[in-house]
Amino acid sequence: MEPLSEKQIRSSFVNCTKGEAARLRLPLDFAELPWKDLDFLGWVDPGAPLRAHLVLSRAQGPLGISLRVPSVSRTSAVKSSLCQICLTGHASSGVALLAAPLAGARGREGNTVGIYVCADLACPLYLRGKRQPKLRSGGYEESLTLDERLARMSGNLDAFAAKVTAA
Repeated sequence: MEPLSEKQIRSSFVNCTKGEAARLRLPLDFAELPWKDLDFLGWVDPGAPLRAHLVLSRAQGPLGISLRVPSVSRTSAVKSSLCQICLTGHASSGVALLAAPLAGARGREGNTVGIYVCADLACPLYLRGKRQPKLRSGGYEESLTLDERLARMSGNLDAFAAKVTAA
């Protein structure tokens, strides 16, 4: 992903108001983000921990999606969960159901779409082995190459973004 400016990020959001986009806080480590290892930018808002944000790279420019984080998550020490974006297995506390208001009038009416995703939104780092999930049992071994896994993640993100932006 190409590095983005604060202005590019704030103007990219399709499912929140301009005021909400102006008030959101960027990641605490924004200046040190590993852009070359990111296929999308995802973070939990440090000023509002019940809000998260995704910014996807598109040919037309970045596409930002605002998400709601559950206030209480049920966790289990023995169960594991799978992220629907990168398919990384985590202990159940490592995956959260995030809800995105739909873009436009349907979102203003309260309609949302949800997705189970890595709670820290660091999918690209998990796929590249830069971060390790916390699993009680060993992880699984995939036969896909890194490029194939990144392409699958991109397709999963595109499908989610299409649901959020559908008219």
